[in-house]
Amino acid sequence: MSDPVFDPGLVDAWVAIWNSYDLSKVRELFLDDSRVTYFSSEKRGVVRGLEALLRHHEEFGFVEGGKEQSNKLWLEDVQIDVFGDSAVVTAIWCFRRGGSDKTQKGPVTLVYVLAGDGFRIAHANFSNYQS
Repeated sequence: MSDPVFDPGLVDAWVAIWNSYDLSKVRELFLDDSRVTYFSSEKRGVVRGLEALLRHHEEFGFVEGGKEQSNKLWLEDVQIDVFGDSAVVTAIWCFRRGGSDKTQKGPVTLVYVLAGDGFRIAHANFSNYQS
């Protein structure tokens, strides 16, 4: 049996859900249990568990199947470090609301772990840079 290989396309898939607001993809990319954790750049405290994480994304306007919207998220300075059954992704997230010329930015860390069918996000941590 070969060692698991982390697919960097998983990071692209995560960016894609933010650009499509597809709630169904959140369930596919994150660990599907109570251990998943998420620190938002927009809300105090930890979001714990997949159901709470889904509600958090719904608060941002995510819907099943996604929707057309004009907001844009992208990552800069992406670094991926693999540690056997886990991977740590660090980057600078950039977000621009449709119709705005202002870009929000800040650091993000995504921690992936090997789950039954592949790597899933077990923890995400966002912060904002001061404008």
